[in-house]
Amino acid sequence: MRWSHPDGFEADDDPARIDVDAVHGFLSTAYWSPGVPREVVARSIDGSLNVAVYAPAGELVAFARAVTDRATFAWIADVFVQPEYRGHGLGKFVVTCLVEHPELKGLRRMMLATKDAHELYRQYGFNELPDLTTMMVIRRDPTELYSGQ
Repeated sequence: MRWSHPDGFEADDDPARIDVDAVHGFLSTAYWSPGVPREVVARSIDGSLNVAVYAPAGELVAFARAVTDRATFAWIADVFVQPEYRGHGLGKFVVTCLVEHPELKGLRRMMLATKDAHELYRQYGFNELPDLTTMMVIRRDPTELYSGQ
């Protein structure tokens, strides 16, 4: 699917079009995935429903993905806008395209984690979990995971 932005940007869910190097370049320095290897980023894209935003000249400027079974659940991850393209509403654009994607319609639950974009995600109906005691996690240090690769 493709979506158009009023400023000439285009969102696309075609995984073959994704510039993995651009996504890796951003994610390898992001607070949630420092040092992530390119091969891990490529595998994460292969296993997800992705939406990338492209500038009129064709370069990838924003990205978001959903880890999902496309039936009941999705985890929204790796949402970003390249710094030089912020201020055009592209964060809202990429999130809107992803959470309203036809393959995610009717899911019982969508989740995500953020340190700094709570107000953005509230606009889409995301809220803090009321009872964190029901959630569990295995957390591994990414510096230990990626140091041997």
